[in-house]
Amino acid sequence: MNILIAPDSFKETLTAGEAADTIAKGLRRGFPAANLSTSPMADGGEGTVDALVEATNGRYVSADVEDPLGRTVTARYGLLGDGETAAIEMAEASGIHLVAEDERDPKITSTFGTGELIRDALDHGVTNMIIGIGGSATNDGGAGMAEALGARFLDANREPVARGGSALNELAVIDTANLDPRLKNVRFRIACDVDNPLTGERGASAVFGPQKGASADDIAQLDAALARYAGYLARDVSIDPSAIPGSGAAGGLGAGMVAFLDAELESGATIVADETNLAAAIARADLVITGEGGINHQTVYGKTPIHVAKLAKTHNLPVIALCGTISLGYETVFDAGIDAVFSAVTGPVTFDELKADPITPVATAAENLGRLLAMKLSS
Repeated sequence: MNILIAPDSFKETLTAGEAADTIAKGLRRGFPAANLSTSPMADGGEGTVDALVEATNGRYVSADVEDPLGRTVTARYGLLGDGETAAIEMAEASGIHLVAEDERDPKITSTFGTGELIRDALDHGVTNMIIGIGGSATNDGGAGMAEALGARFLDANREPVARGGSALNELAVIDTANLDPRLKNVRFRIACDVDNPLTGERGASAVFGPQKGASADDIAQLDAALARYAGYLARDVSIDPSAIPGSGAAGGLGAGMVAFLDAELESGATIVADETNLAAAIARADLVITGEGGINHQTVYGKTPIHVAKLAKTHNLPVIALCGTISLGYETVFDAGIDAVFSAVTGPVTFDELKADPITPVATAAENLGRLLAMKLSS
């Protein structure tokens, strides 16, 4: 039996590559006759760079960039095995985890550091970039990113406006004359799994602002600033973000990336599957095992196991999910292509205990699954 193992990371415990190797280790103990292959996966969020680097035998690069508040931070991104593709998580430079709770203020936080990461990748001569835009601390519509790449944001006196979402209320001109010309030679694929618009009740400020520290008054101010920004994007850059699903992602960074990078907003799992050639690996399999840290009612909304299952079902393959925990509403995955779900947790345990040794329970669950498959095959 040919078994493909294609899990996402088990958050805070195992990377996707480690999860795949651990499942394979257990399966070999329980089903030594099986032919196993691995394809680490991700959905564009945390762990996407690791999954792509591991799957393509790439390498990591570090760069000193600005964090959301303008402080220096060392950020990491990946150069994939083809030598032409960079994989970046914007959270490395502009993520909310870089800002303490009492410092969070989307009126002043900026995506400038994300632009610096992109510029560093350009210096490495890449022709493709994959950028995950989850976990931001910002609400500046990607203006900071574009500034780092040469764009200028000016007020009525043609003076630069300050960085941050609130300062866009002073915007009068967007000047792209000095935007880095190398951007035109790069294909940008943006992992974006939300369809929120830039402004309004479902927009970047209203939906995501509170978790970044915005008050009700801040939200109104930020939403007005992004509306003003959208008008100047339409006038000076010829892009109307109001017509772009997902333009409100990451505090409007989705809109900025489309406007200044000519980027494509796509499902993160689709991008990773394409880059790792998952479809070809599935075509060679008899059974697919996927998984992630937890399977619950949210799994069906664009998470990695569902994308893997959909690809497997194009070949009518059975799909098993092996996860850390099973939570309320997990049964919805059965209607989305997953045939069975197994948890590695067999009794009461704290998350700290799981983090101390995530390998043993996952490998043990995989071994028992392997024994079940071997018994079924021999019957």
